[in-house]
This record gives sequence, C-alpha cells and structure tokens, in this order.
Amino acid sequence: MTGSEALRAAVAVLRGVGIEDAARDARLLLAHALHIKADRVTLVLPEPLTPEALACFEAATAARAERKPLSHITGKRLFWGREFAVSGAVLDPRPETETLVQQALGVDFSSVLDLGTGSGCILLSLLADRPQTTGLGVDISANALAVAEANARTLGLTGRARFSLSDWFAEVAGCFDLIVSNPPYIAEAEMSALAPEVRDHEPRLALTPGGDGLAPYRLLCVQAPAYLVPGGMLMVEIGWQQGVAVAGLMAQAGFRDVALVQDLDGRDRVVRGRI
Repeated sequence: MTGSEALRAAVAVLRGVGIEDAARDARLLLAHALHIKADRVTLVLPEPLTPEALACFEAATAARAERKPLSHITGKRLFWGREFAVSGAVLDPRPETETLVQQALGVDFSSVLDLGTGSGCILLSLLADRPQTTGLGVDISANALAVAEANARTLGLTGRARFSLSDWFAEVAGCFDLIVSNPPYIAEAEMSALAPEVRDHEPRLALTPGGDGLAPYRLLCVQAPAYLVPGGMLMVEIGWQQGVAVAGLMAQAGFRDVALVQDLDGRDRVVRGRI
C-alpha cells in the first residue's frame, strides 16, 4: 500500500467518527509513523509503506478515531515555537496559553514560579526566551513533573529550571519576581460538555477543581503576595467567562494595576496584577 492509499483510508476513518480536521490529523499521524516532518509527507506519498510504518500508522489512526488527542499519540506538541513532550499525565498545551507567556515576557523578572507546571511549557518557554532568569515549577503530580523535567533536559534548561512536588505553595520557599499559573478552572457543571479528547484523556485534576472553577484563584490571590518580592507580579490564565470574577479576587487581595488581557480570539484569557 502506498502512502497515498493509506492516507485516503485514514482520512475516511477519521471523518467517519466526526474528527473535524481529519485530513490534517491523518497527515500528521503519517508523518509520525514515518518519522519525518509533516512538510515532507507529500514527497513520500507515492512510495509503498513498509509493513512497520503501515502498522504504526493504522494503530495511530485507530487511536485517534477513539478520540485520543493527537499529541498523546505522537507524544509531542508545538508551543511558543518549541516542541514539548506531552503525555496523558499533563494538560495538552494550548495556543490560548501563549497569551500568558507573551504577557509574562513583557515584564522584567529574574525569577519565576510556575504553579501547576504540568508539561513545563510555560516555565520553560519563559526561561528559554530570558537566558538570565531562573525558575521553579511545582505540581501535585509526580508523573507530570517527570514530563516537565524531560522537557527541561531536551531544551537544555536543567541548569536554570527546578521542579518540585507541591500542592500549590505548600512546599515553596522564597520569593519571586513573577508568579504564573494556568490552574484547573473548568466548572464541574461544564465538564460533560467538553470534547472527548479533553474530557476522557486529559488529567481531571488539571481540568477542574470542581464547583464553580474559581477555587484555585481564591487560593492563589490570597497566598501569592507572601511569595512575591515588592513590586512582583501574579499572572494567571482564566476561562474566558471568569475575567471579572478573578480580577475582583485579585483586587480584594491587595494587588495593584489589575488588568484583563484578551487572547487572539478577543476573549478574556489572562488576569495580571502587581503587589
């Protein structure tokens, strides 16, 4: 079977189960099976696939048809221009989260704390773009920290990035210029409406705190000032309907210059404030 034939069959399978961008996903899965970059797929389509490549491609297509996230199949996700390893132990890095990275890179800092670091994509993106900085990433999941540490090694950042098992600030010591977080914020009532790729495959602890989804922000806003240097900043990602509520929590906790920042779709995505 040629690459073209296998690709057509895969697209039909994925379309049949309602995958929106079936053609794109099939091409990426074929690139994964062939161990090549996606932009080279067209060049190899006329060629027969080896039995090993065909078996890998068919298995990957079957997994995607079961709504397993593409990144969990390929084991990687592009974020802020860099490739990060991901797994079912971490939240899949999303383009909206790049708004938080962009905002953080717009302020001065030499030390940063990332709460709920997951894959480490936020912390490591900041450190990679700011060579003189150091940072600490904490997470309640040891499996997530293993993914973050692997990403730090791949990016050559182990000398400036530390990771620690911690329930929010519980095991954190010292003060930082900047604290960032993309906490679980989906309300319990919203979970059933999530896409199967998210609801059934990403870690629940990274998606929802239960209740109204605001519990992490209540904790962060109250406790963060003790871990910030004077003039330090807290920046958090939010659900697009939570901006007013989280900004209010930050202001009540004594933060100054509280501001809402929109993502590229014009939705509230980041709340920031200075202590």
